[in-house]
Amino acid sequence: MKKAVCILSGGMDSTLCSYIAKASGYEIIAIHFNYGQRTQERETKAFRDICDDLDISNKYEIDLDFFKQIGASALVDKNIEVPTIGLTDGVPVTYVPFRNGIFLSIAGAIAEKEGAKSIFIGVVQEDSSGYPDCTNKFIEQMQEAINQGTKDDTNIVLKTPLIDLQKSQIVQEAIKLNVPLELTWSCYQNNTKACGVCDSCRLRLNGFKQANIADKIEYEDGIV
Repeated sequence: MKKAVCILSGGMDSTLCSYIAKASGYEIIAIHFNYGQRTQERETKAFRDICDDLDISNKYEIDLDFFKQIGASALVDKNIEVPTIGLTDGVPVTYVPFRNGIFLSIAGAIAEKEGAKSIFIGVVQEDSSGYPDCTNKFIEQMQEAINQGTKDDTNIVLKTPLIDLQKSQIVQEAIKLNVPLELTWSCYQNNTKACGVCDSCRLRLNGFKQANIADKIEYEDGIV
């Protein structure tokens, strides 16, 4: 069976990517990164729950503590507040410097080791928070770099099935594939009830609203 590495944060986008990979006939190798993010504990639970639902046995949980040392992001530096006023122009403080580049580099190493020819990553270009490492151009150049830096017979393809979708379309596609979105976690700052006001929660809630579908996760009082 053909193999695919899926970078699985536990959020909606990466989860849908994993279900797309499964529906496409891939044997999934799941990777989850703990990098000192505020919701690390809750995201890890989501990752494990989703792996159980997909019956994934080959999985990696990788610790990248150096992200906290680098800082420069509200996701890893608790001295920087997570913004709750809504999306603004430019790159927000929740951007983690070159995070996807580092994730993809590690995923490339694992793909080469495991004999996988594809890496699925749930980047979204149009409906994201303005992150520079979620664009088609970035993905194309990372694919070239990975293949330049691995053996000639490795030939890895980076697959981004959601990159041009809006969040409402992601919700709709997830429903079609019976993805248990209630197992996923999107909130940037809470580990129990989602805050409902950070950028990621706002994008998620807006996607469910536009898709006319109820979000089953629990939010803080007064949200939804």
